[in-house]
Amino acid sequence: MSSEVLDRGLVMDAVRVTEIAAIAAWKLVGRGDEIAADQAAVDAMRTALNDLNIDGQIVIGEGERDEAPMLYIGEKVGKGKGPKIDIALDPLEGTTLTAKAMANALTVMAWAPKGSLLNAPDTYMDKIACGPGYPEGVIDLDKSPAENIQALADAKGVEATEITVCVLDRPRHAEIIAQVRAVGARVHLITDGDVAGVMNAADPTTGVDLYMGQGGAPEGVLACAALKCVGGQFQGRLVFRSHDEKARAARVGITDFDKKYDLHEMVRADAIFAATGVTNGALLDGVRLEGGFVHTHTLVMNSATRTVREVRMKRPV
Repeated sequence: MSSEVLDRGLVMDAVRVTEIAAIAAWKLVGRGDEIAADQAAVDAMRTALNDLNIDGQIVIGEGERDEAPMLYIGEKVGKGKGPKIDIALDPLEGTTLTAKAMANALTVMAWAPKGSLLNAPDTYMDKIACGPGYPEGVIDLDKSPAENIQALADAKGVEATEITVCVLDRPRHAEIIAQVRAVGARVHLITDGDVAGVMNAADPTTGVDLYMGQGGAPEGVLACAALKCVGGQFQGRLVFRSHDEKARAARVGITDFDKKYDLHEMVRADAIFAATGVTNGALLDGVRLEGGFVHTHTLVMNSATRTVREVRMKRPV
């Protein structure tokens, strides 16, 4: 089913949507207004989606309907004809990065056949991820950072001191960071953007081997869509800080609050993943204006065909 749904035309549609959103957000790079940058990306992405011949529904978006007027969870997008697809998106991953003109801001989106993406609530999730080429189960969310680092080092055939772990720079991760350094591994701290953080672990050119820590559950689904295309392993468990967050999870169909999800439970069919750089980063160049043209750099992947493409586009201003 998924191969028929995720055809080449849909892949290029995804590229156009993230490009348009990235250009809209780029116009606010460095201007210090996170809200305006995010809204510009949301507006542009929604308009672009509604121009497509798809019957799409947002399953990971800007929040629940009472919190987000656009691209809310459950919103229908597209012209209502064509393939029925689930859509997970982050119109601007790295609102702070954009406002401050810092690296690694992206516009991100994933598409999959209807009913195949986890309806993750807007809560935190404990996560661990690594790239492809390792035995299944080499990492485990229930093991300590030291145990996971050693297991990955053994599988890679190196010492633990040669492993680099990407972690969001947050006070809640102080213990993880301490444990990683205690075994001699390197810590690669990022200020924001844990979709990009997980993707870094799957890209050998970044030097990152492992991702650990707690970030947004919706971003976990997006990261899994990327890993579905390039290979890798992921485990996540929802983290609830209040009864309200558990009620939010229940509204999207979560019944087992302690479940440990793997990659293929987060994304249950083939997927398309697209990300366009807003600012320069480890994976993608940011939008730039040169010679009367605006240039973009997009990574687009299709797990149905096992293809990964870099798309560089320029269009007149």
